[in-house]
Amino acid sequence: MSKLIQRLWREDAGQDIAEYAVMLAVILVLVVGTVRLIGSNANNAFSSVASAIQ
Repeated sequence: MSKLIQRLWREDAGQDIAEYAVMLAVILVLVVGTVRLIGSNANNAFSSVASAIQ
């Protein structure tokens, strides 16, 4: 059992995957937040332009 724990402690592959997963989650949160913010502002801008044209 102790050899298994020592081998898992020395290997870095699992840590790399976890770090990439955390980075991907942070990037996705930022992208989704930005798209939602820009999307609502763009919708308001297009609506005001459309009403000004009419």
